[in-house]
Amino acid sequence: MSDDLDLLVLGQRVRYARRRKGATLADLSELVGRPVPYLSQLENGKVEPKLGLIGDLAAALDTSTNVLLENTAPDRRSELEITVERAQADSRYVSLGLPHLKPSAKIADDVLEHIVTLWHALIEAEQPIPADDLHVGQLARAANNALRSEMRQRDNYFADVETTAARALDAAGYSGSGPVSERILTELAAFCGFRIERVNHMPRSARSITDQRDKIIFIPDRGGLKIRQARSVVLQTLGHFALDHSDTTDFGEYLRQRIESNYFAAAVLAPEAPSVEFLREADAVSDISVEDLKEVFYISYEMAAHRFTNLATRHFDIPCHFLRTDREGVIDKAYQNDGIEFPTSSDEGHEGERVPRQWGSRQAWNATGSFLLHSQYTVTDNDEFFCTTYIETETDRTPHSITLGTPAHVAHRFRGSDTLRREYAREREIQPDPVLVEQWSDHAWPSAAERSHVLSALPPSKREFSPFPGIDLLDVYRFLERQRRSRRV
Repeated sequence: MSDDLDLLVLGQRVRYARRRKGATLADLSELVGRPVPYLSQLENGKVEPKLGLIGDLAAALDTSTNVLLENTAPDRRSELEITVERAQADSRYVSLGLPHLKPSAKIADDVLEHIVTLWHALIEAEQPIPADDLHVGQLARAANNALRSEMRQRDNYFADVETTAARALDAAGYSGSGPVSERILTELAAFCGFRIERVNHMPRSARSITDQRDKIIFIPDRGGLKIRQARSVVLQTLGHFALDHSDTTDFGEYLRQRIESNYFAAAVLAPEAPSVEFLREADAVSDISVEDLKEVFYISYEMAAHRFTNLATRHFDIPCHFLRTDREGVIDKAYQNDGIEFPTSSDEGHEGERVPRQWGSRQAWNATGSFLLHSQYTVTDNDEFFCTTYIETETDRTPHSITLGTPAHVAHRFRGSDTLRREYAREREIQPDPVLVEQWSDHAWPSAAERSHVLSALPPSKREFSPFPGIDLLDVYRFLERQRRSRRV
């Protein structure tokens, strides 16, 4: 027998062929004259059969010797079972001290998928990060932080992009009020030298593809991209050309170009002049609302909130902050020029950090009495802030929250500022209760909820008492304490 024969694969191929024939081990035993325990060992990769027996097995199972000797698993399930068995023989797995797991038919496929994926992740995690890759990551975060600082200094207002967007709208025949129609969008594309075509079967990794030779911007058909999304995608693409962007290998410049193209899209869909006029009318009656800006220009709530940050300080002398977080309060995007202190990592970044549970970004998920909107005041150590949080569910991403806030002394200019909700997020409220921690630190073992993928990065817990990545242990301890008290009642 060849030294290259993989007994685990051979066993799985025999089992696969037997099950496909509808035979039991007892049936096969009668056909080839070998006892059931031996055949069971063979299917589990524990024994090496003679070539003559492999021929007998092939004949009994209506297949060929060559098929049984192929060196690949016969199906995905078999591949998973093989990987689990090999993993458990690895010294790194053995060192975990876990009992042997037999991947029997009782274990569902998705369970094996999780185990295999986590095993591969464990192996990959042991691989050192190349110095060059680490350096690139540090440069990328540094560039992101520098650009955020610049945006804060200029109050998130890009005058040159506003001018370019206004010129393009004028050339496209925009009336000066209301949403940008599909006709205007087509004319604007033509002004930039392009035409738009909707097509089927776009690559899943691309939202749009631009043919620069024939000047065509391809986007998914209406079944794959909604009208509001399509407008944003087209304009973000056109923004690169309208703003004369060029190819770059510099991450800082790439990031700047992306921010500028997104800004261009927002400046076209919610043009500066009518947006300022609309907000000024609302400000006059102390009724500023991002929700209204969203409806008037038919844009997403996130874009409306972004657009407000562009115009608020420049035209209304209103400082503000913007946050996009997930359900657990982990920051995805952040901007502020109003002095609020976002959670910050050691390299001065905000992305991946978790806001305190008292903030509106987290309180909104449990709020009642409003439709997707939650307004509150939040008292911090350095100031008090008013904010409104919107739960975004109409998206191809996991639902997330969009928060727009401002210092409390200008809150009266906003709708919802009459709310009685007030949360205290000073350091003494944020700090864990030492008694609670002492009671539960050695008795709680939470498992982090999955993100969109089992390997999605989990936010680190900054508290020294938390050994569980992705877990807010204070919430866990409070839950356990409530459960214990309820059992005593």
